[in-house]
Amino acid sequence: MRPVTLNDYKRRLLRVIEHIHENLDEPLPLATLAGIAHLSPFHFHRVFTGMLGETVQGLVRRLRLERAAWQLRQPARPGILDVALDAGYDSHEAFSRAFGRAFTVSPSRFRGDRARPPRLRAHSGVHYDPAGTPVGFRSRPVRPFAMKVTIKHLPSVLVACVRHVGPYENCGIAWEKICTLLGAEGYIGPGSQLIGISYDDPENTPPAEIRYDAAISVPDDFVAPAGVTLRRIAGGDYAVLTHQGPYNQVSRAYRHLMGEWLPRSGRELADEPCFESYLNDPDNTPPAELLTDVYLPLAPLPASAHA
Repeated sequence: MRPVTLNDYKRRLLRVIEHIHENLDEPLPLATLAGIAHLSPFHFHRVFTGMLGETVQGLVRRLRLERAAWQLRQPARPGILDVALDAGYDSHEAFSRAFGRAFTVSPSRFRGDRARPPRLRAHSGVHYDPAGTPVGFRSRPVRPFAMKVTIKHLPSVLVACVRHVGPYENCGIAWEKICTLLGAEGYIGPGSQLIGISYDDPENTPPAEIRYDAAISVPDDFVAPAGVTLRRIAGGDYAVLTHQGPYNQVSRAYRHLMGEWLPRSGRELADEPCFESYLNDPDNTPPAELLTDVYLPLAPLPASAHA
């Protein structure tokens, strides 16, 4: 089996783009799109956004608006409400607001302005085309990143977790709970790993549905108290990138790992979530000096790669 290549990743995402283009009026669940790309739902959205520079929802919304712009120019002159409903909006007003933000003119003025193209800016080059589906896309260029990606082989580790559901910036409550519970039992010390397991990309997931585990490494004989769950972080190869700065900017590291490094790495992703390891204490460290290692789980190399 040969290592996966950049073209492999591009072909996978092109199949997703084709599916979206052909099914703009249908539900487009994340699990279905991830399956088309042969990627885990844990990682699909971040790879997609990292490579195209646009979220899945952003692409769908833009293609629907571009289709609406094309429909407004047709000789049959469909009513604006009909175009709005086709684009997924439930009222003329909601559609007009969204269309005006995107094209900087109202739908009625756009209809009469033949000089204005029915396309919106997109680095990927993917646009709505009534004649057929896109045949390719431009991936985001590789840009310099301050920290180097390294590959580490880790043993599995047992962690005690408290689940947080909601925006990542509110996960402090989960950290307070687990630190209080484990600290009282003497399970937090110099060798403890403080780990955040992020299951969802905030750019693609409604804030109220984002899942995150505040986790601390524990010995294998640890008995979890009420309110704490146990999970094992799988051992294996991980791509690791150190982010320096506030936690709310760690998405830069994910974009670099998923959108730039991974497609050119020759590696496949493992079906496990990413996690973050917090290297210093936010209570006594300035935000600009916080250090976070972002871990991206990698599938084992094919046997031929070891030959």
